[in-house]
Amino acid sequence: MSKNSRGVLDIPAWPQFGDAERAGLLRALEQGQWWRMGGSEVDSFEREFAEYHNAEHILAVTNGTHALELALQVLGVGPGTEVIVPAFTFISSSQAAQRLGAVAVPVDVDPVTYCIDPVAVEERITSRTRAIMPVHMAGRLADMDALGKISTNTGIPLIQDAAHAQGSEWNGKKLGELDSVAAFSFQNGKLMTAGEGGAVLFPKGEQYEAAFVRHSCGRPRGDLRYLHATSGSNFRMNEFSASVLRAQLSRLDSQIETREERWPLLHRLLSEIDGVIPQGRDERNNRNPHYMAMFRVPGLTEERRNEMVATLVERGLPAFAAFRAIYRCDGFWETGGPDETVEELARRCPVSEAINNDAIWLHHRTLLGSEQLMHDIAEIVADVVATL
Repeated sequence: MSKNSRGVLDIPAWPQFGDAERAGLLRALEQGQWWRMGGSEVDSFEREFAEYHNAEHILAVTNGTHALELALQVLGVGPGTEVIVPAFTFISSSQAAQRLGAVAVPVDVDPVTYCIDPVAVEERITSRTRAIMPVHMAGRLADMDALGKISTNTGIPLIQDAAHAQGSEWNGKKLGELDSVAAFSFQNGKLMTAGEGGAVLFPKGEQYEAAFVRHSCGRPRGDLRYLHATSGSNFRMNEFSASVLRAQLSRLDSQIETREERWPLLHRLLSEIDGVIPQGRDERNNRNPHYMAMFRVPGLTEERRNEMVATLVERGLPAFAAFRAIYRCDGFWETGGPDETVEELARRCPVSEAINNDAIWLHHRTLLGSEQLMHDIAEIVADVVATL
Protein backbone atom coordinates (compact mmCIF):
# COMPACT_ATOMS: atom_id res chain seq x y z
CA MET A 1 0.00 0.00 0.00
CA SER A 2 1.39 3.38 -1.05
CA LYS A 3 2.05 5.63 1.95
CA ASN A 4 3.93 8.89 2.38
CA SER A 5 6.79 9.65 4.78
CA ARG A 6 4.31 10.12 7.63
CA GLY A 7 2.96 6.63 7.18
CA VAL A 8 -0.45 7.64 5.84
CA LEU A 9 -2.07 7.16 2.44
CA ASP A 10 -0.44 9.34 -0.17
CA ILE A 11 -3.56 11.37 -1.06
CA PRO A 12 -2.97 14.82 -2.56
CA ALA A 13 -3.88 17.81 -0.42
CA TRP A 14 -6.73 20.17 -1.19
CA PRO A 15 -6.89 23.04 -1.98
CA GLN A 16 -3.88 23.05 -4.27
CA PHE A 17 -2.04 26.34 -4.71
CA GLY A 18 1.29 27.82 -5.63
CA ASP A 19 3.04 30.80 -7.13
CA ALA A 20 0.11 31.65 -9.42
CA GLU A 21 -2.21 32.19 -6.44
CA ARG A 22 0.47 34.14 -4.56
CA ALA A 23 1.10 36.39 -7.55
CA GLY A 24 -2.63 36.95 -7.99
CA LEU A 25 -3.16 37.96 -4.39
CA LEU A 26 -0.24 40.38 -4.56
CA ARG A 27 -1.56 41.78 -7.84
CA ALA A 28 -4.98 42.37 -6.26
CA LEU A 29 -3.40 43.96 -3.20
CA GLU A 30 -1.17 46.33 -5.07
CA GLN A 31 -3.82 47.60 -7.48
CA GLY A 32 -5.14 49.61 -4.55
CA GLN A 33 -8.83 48.83 -5.12
CA TRP A 34 -10.11 45.70 -3.40
CA TRP A 35 -13.73 45.61 -4.58
CA ARG A 36 -15.00 44.91 -8.07
CA MET A 37 -16.19 48.44 -8.77
CA GLY A 38 -12.65 49.78 -8.61
CA GLY A 39 -10.45 46.81 -9.39
CA SER A 40 -9.95 44.56 -12.41
CA GLU A 41 -9.61 41.03 -11.01
CA VAL A 42 -13.34 40.20 -10.91
CA ASP A 43 -13.87 41.53 -14.41
CA SER A 44 -10.91 39.51 -15.68
CA PHE A 45 -12.09 36.34 -13.95
CA GLU A 46 -15.59 36.68 -15.38
CA ARG A 47 -14.18 37.07 -18.87
CA GLU A 48 -11.82 34.10 -18.53
CA PHE A 49 -14.39 31.81 -16.92
CA ALA A 50 -16.93 32.71 -19.61
CA GLU A 51 -14.41 31.97 -22.36
CA TYR A 52 -13.59 28.64 -20.72
CA HIS A 53 -17.25 27.57 -20.88
CA ASN A 54 -17.96 29.11 -24.30
CA ALA A 55 -20.37 31.48 -22.59
CA GLU A 56 -21.26 35.06 -23.40
CA HIS A 57 -22.05 36.27 -19.89
CA ILE A 58 -20.69 35.24 -16.45
CA LEU A 59 -21.36 37.14 -13.23
CA ALA A 60 -19.11 36.40 -10.24
CA VAL A 61 -20.82 36.41 -6.84
CA THR A 62 -20.17 35.71 -3.18
CA ASN A 63 -20.97 31.98 -3.13
CA GLY A 64 -22.82 29.20 -4.91
CA THR A 65 -25.98 29.52 -2.83
CA HIS A 66 -26.26 33.20 -3.72
CA ALA A 67 -25.60 32.29 -7.36
CA LEU A 68 -28.69 30.08 -7.35
CA GLU A 69 -30.82 32.62 -5.49
CA LEU A 70 -29.87 35.46 -7.80
CA ALA A 71 -30.41 33.38 -10.93
CA LEU A 72 -33.83 32.24 -9.74
CA GLN A 73 -34.85 35.81 -8.98
CA VAL A 74 -33.84 36.93 -12.47
CA LEU A 75 -35.96 34.07 -13.88
CA GLY A 76 -39.04 35.39 -12.06
CA VAL A 77 -39.14 33.03 -9.09
CA GLY A 78 -40.88 34.48 -6.04
CA PRO A 79 -43.90 34.07 -3.74
CA GLY A 80 -46.64 31.91 -5.23
CA THR A 81 -44.29 30.11 -7.62
CA GLU A 82 -42.73 26.64 -7.61
CA VAL A 83 -39.28 25.34 -8.51
CA ILE A 84 -38.74 21.66 -9.29
CA VAL A 85 -35.57 20.33 -7.67
CA PRO A 86 -34.05 16.86 -7.22
CA ALA A 87 -34.78 15.26 -3.88
CA PHE A 88 -31.15 14.14 -3.71
CA THR A 89 -29.00 17.28 -3.61
CA PHE A 90 -27.29 19.68 -1.24
CA ILE A 91 -29.89 21.76 0.57
CA SER A 92 -28.86 25.03 -1.15
CA SER A 93 -30.65 23.85 -4.29
CA SER A 94 -34.00 24.07 -2.53
CA GLN A 95 -33.24 26.82 -0.03
CA ALA A 96 -32.32 29.29 -2.78
CA ALA A 97 -35.90 29.03 -4.05
CA GLN A 98 -37.45 28.93 -0.60
CA ARG A 99 -35.66 32.12 0.50
CA LEU A 100 -37.38 33.89 -2.40
CA GLY A 101 -40.76 32.75 -1.07
CA ALA A 102 -41.20 29.97 -3.63
CA VAL A 103 -42.14 26.35 -2.97
CA ALA A 104 -39.42 23.78 -3.69
CA VAL A 105 -40.93 20.64 -5.22
CA PRO A 106 -38.65 17.58 -4.82
CA VAL A 107 -38.65 14.86 -7.49
CA ASP A 108 -36.71 11.63 -7.76
CA VAL A 109 -33.35 11.05 -9.43
CA ASP A 110 -31.93 8.59 -11.94
CA PRO A 111 -30.56 5.43 -10.27
CA VAL A 112 -27.41 5.41 -12.44
CA THR A 113 -26.28 9.05 -12.48
CA TYR A 114 -28.10 10.30 -9.34
CA CYS A 115 -29.24 13.32 -11.39
CA ILE A 116 -32.83 14.55 -11.69
CA ASP A 117 -35.23 12.21 -13.51
CA PRO A 118 -36.88 14.00 -16.48
CA VAL A 119 -39.96 11.76 -16.29
CA ALA A 120 -40.45 12.73 -12.65
CA VAL A 121 -40.02 16.39 -13.62
CA GLU A 122 -42.83 16.24 -16.18
CA GLU A 123 -45.16 14.69 -13.64
CA ARG A 124 -44.75 17.59 -11.21
CA ILE A 125 -45.11 20.58 -13.54
CA THR A 126 -48.02 22.86 -12.66
CA SER A 127 -49.21 26.30 -13.69
CA ARG A 128 -47.08 27.70 -10.86
CA THR A 129 -43.80 26.13 -11.98
CA ARG A 130 -41.32 28.88 -12.84
CA ALA A 131 -38.04 26.94 -13.07
CA ILE A 132 -36.62 23.43 -13.26
CA MET A 133 -33.30 22.89 -11.51
CA PRO A 134 -31.18 19.95 -12.69
CA VAL A 135 -28.26 19.37 -10.33
CA HIS A 136 -25.15 17.97 -12.02
CA MET A 137 -24.33 15.50 -9.28
CA ALA A 138 -20.59 14.94 -8.73
CA GLY A 139 -19.89 16.45 -12.15
CA ARG A 140 -22.25 14.11 -14.05
CA LEU A 141 -24.53 16.19 -16.21
CA ALA A 142 -28.25 15.57 -15.96
CA ASP A 143 -30.06 14.50 -19.15
CA MET A 144 -29.87 17.87 -20.86
CA ASP A 145 -31.50 16.55 -24.04
CA ALA A 146 -34.69 15.45 -22.29
CA LEU A 147 -34.73 18.44 -19.94
CA GLY A 148 -34.12 20.85 -22.80
CA LYS A 149 -37.09 19.36 -24.66
CA ILE A 150 -39.30 19.77 -21.58
CA SER A 151 -38.19 23.38 -21.24
CA THR A 152 -38.86 24.11 -24.91
CA ASN A 153 -42.29 22.48 -24.83
CA THR A 154 -43.45 24.17 -21.63
CA GLY A 155 -41.59 27.48 -21.74
CA ILE A 156 -40.26 26.79 -18.23
CA PRO A 157 -36.59 27.76 -17.99
CA LEU A 158 -33.84 25.47 -16.72
CA ILE A 159 -31.34 26.61 -14.12
CA GLN A 160 -28.42 24.23 -13.93
CA ASP A 161 -26.98 23.78 -10.46
CA ALA A 162 -23.43 23.30 -11.74
CA ALA A 163 -21.69 23.60 -8.37
CA HIS A 164 -19.92 20.29 -9.15
CA ALA A 165 -19.55 20.69 -12.90
CA GLN A 166 -16.91 23.24 -13.88
CA GLY A 167 -15.51 22.00 -17.20
CA SER A 168 -18.11 19.30 -17.82
CA GLU A 169 -19.42 18.75 -21.36
CA TRP A 170 -22.58 17.29 -22.93
CA ASN A 171 -22.24 15.85 -26.44
CA GLY A 172 -19.12 17.95 -26.89
CA LYS A 173 -20.85 21.14 -25.77
CA LYS A 174 -19.62 23.18 -22.85
CA LEU A 175 -22.11 24.53 -20.32
CA GLY A 176 -22.23 27.91 -22.02
CA GLU A 177 -23.52 26.24 -25.19
CA LEU A 178 -26.54 24.57 -23.56
CA ASP A 179 -28.75 27.68 -23.77
CA SER A 180 -29.74 27.83 -20.11
CA VAL A 181 -28.67 29.55 -16.91
CA ALA A 182 -26.05 27.75 -14.80
CA ALA A 183 -24.81 28.45 -11.27
CA PHE A 184 -21.35 27.51 -9.96
CA SER A 185 -19.74 27.23 -6.53
CA PHE A 186 -16.13 27.87 -5.51
CA GLN A 187 -16.46 26.76 -1.89
CA ASN A 188 -13.36 25.24 -0.30
CA GLY A 189 -13.99 21.66 -1.40
CA LYS A 190 -15.04 22.43 -4.97
CA LEU A 191 -13.12 21.73 -8.19
CA MET A 192 -11.67 25.24 -8.12
CA THR A 193 -11.85 27.36 -5.00
CA ALA A 194 -11.20 30.65 -3.27
CA GLY A 195 -12.59 29.34 0.03
CA GLU A 196 -15.97 30.77 -0.93
CA GLY A 197 -17.34 32.19 -4.15
CA GLY A 198 -19.83 31.58 -6.93
CA ALA A 199 -20.75 32.54 -10.47
CA VAL A 200 -23.82 32.60 -12.70
CA LEU A 201 -23.74 31.88 -16.42
CA PHE A 202 -26.44 33.70 -18.39
CA PRO A 203 -27.22 32.94 -22.05
CA LYS A 204 -28.84 36.37 -22.55
CA GLY A 205 -27.31 39.77 -22.05
CA GLU A 206 -30.44 41.25 -20.51
CA GLN A 207 -30.40 38.51 -17.86
CA TYR A 208 -26.81 39.35 -17.01
CA GLU A 209 -27.56 43.06 -16.74
CA ALA A 210 -30.58 42.43 -14.52
CA ALA A 211 -28.47 40.20 -12.29
CA PHE A 212 -25.64 42.72 -12.15
CA VAL A 213 -27.97 45.38 -10.77
CA ARG A 214 -29.51 42.99 -8.24
CA HIS A 215 -26.13 41.64 -7.06
CA SER A 216 -25.05 45.21 -6.20
CA CYS A 217 -27.94 46.17 -3.93
CA GLY A 218 -30.13 47.17 -6.86
CA ARG A 219 -27.83 50.01 -7.98
CA PRO A 220 -27.43 50.57 -11.73
CA ARG A 221 -23.92 50.70 -13.16
CA GLY A 222 -22.25 54.03 -12.48
CA ASP A 223 -24.92 55.12 -10.00
CA LEU A 224 -23.70 58.00 -7.80
CA ARG A 225 -27.09 58.98 -6.36
CA TYR A 226 -28.16 55.78 -4.59
CA LEU A 227 -31.02 55.18 -6.99
CA HIS A 228 -31.49 51.46 -6.11
CA ALA A 229 -33.65 50.76 -9.13
CA THR A 230 -34.70 47.29 -8.02
CA SER A 231 -34.53 44.93 -5.06
CA GLY A 232 -31.26 43.13 -4.49
CA SER A 233 -28.48 42.40 -2.05
CA ASN A 234 -24.72 42.60 -1.85
CA PHE A 235 -23.57 39.50 -3.71
CA ARG A 236 -20.40 41.10 -5.11
CA MET A 237 -17.23 39.01 -5.25
CA ASN A 238 -14.10 40.71 -3.89
CA GLU A 239 -10.89 41.20 -5.84
CA PHE A 240 -8.78 38.81 -3.75
CA SER A 241 -11.12 35.87 -4.34
CA ALA A 242 -11.20 36.57 -8.05
CA SER A 243 -7.40 36.68 -8.25
CA VAL A 244 -7.18 33.24 -6.64
CA LEU A 245 -9.88 31.85 -8.93
CA ARG A 246 -8.01 33.04 -12.01
CA ALA A 247 -5.07 30.91 -10.89
CA GLN A 248 -7.33 28.00 -9.99
CA LEU A 249 -8.90 28.10 -13.45
CA SER A 250 -5.48 27.72 -15.01
CA ARG A 251 -5.07 24.39 -13.15
CA LEU A 252 -8.52 22.98 -13.90
CA ASP A 253 -7.95 21.27 -17.25
CA SER A 254 -4.92 19.28 -16.13
CA GLN A 255 -6.74 18.20 -12.96
CA ILE A 256 -9.78 17.09 -14.93
CA GLU A 257 -7.56 15.09 -17.26
CA THR A 258 -6.00 13.27 -14.30
CA ARG A 259 -9.37 12.50 -12.71
CA GLU A 260 -10.76 11.29 -16.04
CA GLU A 261 -7.80 8.90 -16.26
CA ARG A 262 -8.16 7.61 -12.70
CA TRP A 263 -11.94 7.18 -12.43
CA PRO A 264 -12.32 4.30 -14.93
CA LEU A 265 -9.75 2.31 -12.94
CA LEU A 266 -11.35 3.07 -9.57
CA HIS A 267 -14.81 2.42 -11.03
CA ARG A 268 -13.71 -1.02 -12.24
CA LEU A 269 -12.05 -1.89 -8.93
CA LEU A 270 -15.07 -0.81 -6.89
CA SER A 271 -17.40 -2.71 -9.22
CA GLU A 272 -15.47 -5.90 -8.47
CA ILE A 273 -16.29 -5.62 -4.75
CA ASP A 274 -19.34 -7.67 -3.89
CA GLY A 275 -22.15 -5.35 -2.76
CA VAL A 276 -20.63 -2.10 -4.10
CA ILE A 277 -22.15 -0.16 -7.03
CA PRO A 278 -20.23 2.93 -8.23
CA GLN A 279 -22.07 5.93 -9.65
CA GLY A 280 -22.64 5.52 -13.38
CA ARG A 281 -22.35 7.92 -16.28
CA ASP A 282 -24.41 8.92 -19.27
CA GLU A 283 -22.07 8.57 -22.27
CA ARG A 284 -23.44 11.82 -23.70
CA ASN A 285 -21.64 13.47 -20.79
CA ASN A 286 -18.38 13.11 -22.68
CA ARG A 287 -16.27 15.11 -20.22
CA ASN A 288 -16.71 14.81 -16.47
CA PRO A 289 -14.65 16.74 -13.90
CA HIS A 290 -15.47 14.19 -11.12
CA TYR A 291 -16.28 16.32 -8.11
CA MET A 292 -16.84 13.14 -6.10
CA ALA A 293 -16.03 9.46 -6.40
CA MET A 294 -19.44 8.12 -5.38
CA PHE A 295 -20.64 4.59 -4.73
CA ARG A 296 -23.51 2.79 -3.06
CA VAL A 297 -23.70 -0.23 -0.81
CA PRO A 298 -27.37 -1.20 -1.29
CA GLY A 299 -29.12 -2.63 1.70
CA LEU A 300 -27.34 -0.51 4.29
CA THR A 301 -29.34 1.45 6.79
CA GLU A 302 -28.38 5.07 7.25
CA GLU A 303 -26.86 4.23 10.63
CA ARG A 304 -24.71 1.41 9.21
CA ARG A 305 -23.64 3.59 6.28
CA ASN A 306 -22.52 6.29 8.71
CA GLU A 307 -20.53 3.71 10.65
CA MET A 308 -18.88 2.62 7.41
CA VAL A 309 -17.93 6.21 6.60
CA ALA A 310 -16.38 6.62 10.03
CA THR A 311 -14.33 3.46 9.50
CA LEU A 312 -13.15 4.60 6.07
CA VAL A 313 -12.04 7.90 7.60
CA GLU A 314 -10.16 6.00 10.30
CA ARG A 315 -8.40 4.07 7.53
CA GLY A 316 -7.23 7.35 5.98
CA LEU A 317 -9.81 8.04 3.25
CA PRO A 318 -11.57 11.42 2.89
CA ALA A 319 -14.99 9.73 2.95
CA PHE A 320 -18.38 11.36 3.50
CA ALA A 321 -21.99 10.28 3.84
CA ALA A 322 -24.05 11.28 0.82
CA PHE A 323 -26.41 14.23 1.06
CA ARG A 324 -29.63 13.63 2.92
CA ALA A 325 -32.79 13.68 0.84
CA ILE A 326 -33.79 17.32 1.22
CA TYR A 327 -37.22 16.45 2.58
CA ARG A 328 -35.46 14.66 5.46
CA CYS A 329 -33.85 17.92 6.63
CA ASP A 330 -35.72 20.03 9.20
CA GLY A 331 -34.57 23.20 7.44
CA PHE A 332 -36.42 22.19 4.29
CA TRP A 333 -39.73 22.49 6.08
CA GLU A 334 -39.15 25.84 7.78
CA THR A 335 -40.50 27.72 4.75
CA GLY A 336 -41.49 26.84 1.21
CA GLY A 337 -42.10 23.13 1.68
CA PRO A 338 -44.67 21.39 -0.55
CA ASP A 339 -48.11 20.32 0.63
CA GLU A 340 -46.97 16.74 1.22
CA THR A 341 -45.64 14.75 4.15
CA VAL A 342 -42.16 13.27 4.44
CA GLU A 343 -43.68 9.82 4.02
CA GLU A 344 -45.49 10.83 0.83
CA LEU A 345 -42.33 12.31 -0.64
CA ALA A 346 -40.33 9.23 0.32
CA ARG A 347 -42.79 7.00 -1.55
CA ARG A 348 -42.56 9.29 -4.57
CA CYS A 349 -38.75 9.36 -4.49
CA PRO A 350 -37.60 5.76 -3.91
CA VAL A 351 -34.17 6.22 -5.51
CA SER A 352 -33.40 9.33 -3.46
CA GLU A 353 -34.66 7.53 -0.39
CA ALA A 354 -32.27 4.63 -0.98
CA ILE A 355 -29.27 6.88 -1.72
CA ASN A 356 -30.07 8.78 1.47
CA ASN A 357 -29.26 5.57 3.34
CA ASP A 358 -26.51 3.77 1.43
CA ALA A 359 -24.39 6.18 -0.64
CA ILE A 360 -20.83 7.28 0.17
CA TRP A 361 -18.50 9.68 -1.56
CA LEU A 362 -14.78 10.30 -1.60
CA HIS A 363 -13.39 13.77 -2.19
CA HIS A 364 -12.11 14.44 -5.71
CA ARG A 365 -8.55 14.88 -4.47
CA THR A 366 -8.37 11.10 -4.24
CA LEU A 367 -8.64 10.97 -8.05
CA LEU A 368 -5.58 13.22 -8.34
CA GLY A 369 -3.45 10.46 -6.81
CA SER A 370 -1.50 7.65 -8.42
CA GLU A 371 -2.86 4.49 -10.01
CA GLN A 372 -1.57 2.63 -6.97
CA LEU A 373 -3.74 4.84 -4.78
CA MET A 374 -6.82 3.65 -6.71
CA HIS A 375 -5.91 0.07 -5.81
CA ASP A 376 -5.31 1.11 -2.19
CA ILE A 377 -8.72 2.80 -1.99
CA ALA A 378 -10.50 -0.24 -3.39
CA GLU A 379 -8.65 -2.53 -1.01
CA ILE A 380 -9.73 -0.45 1.98
CA VAL A 381 -13.35 -0.26 0.78
CA ALA A 382 -13.37 -4.04 0.22
CA ASP A 383 -11.99 -4.68 3.72
CA VAL A 384 -14.62 -2.46 5.32
CA VAL A 385 -17.53 -3.87 3.28
CA ALA A 386 -16.45 -7.39 4.27
CA THR A 387 -17.08 -6.52 7.93
CA LEU A 388 -20.64 -5.32 7.38
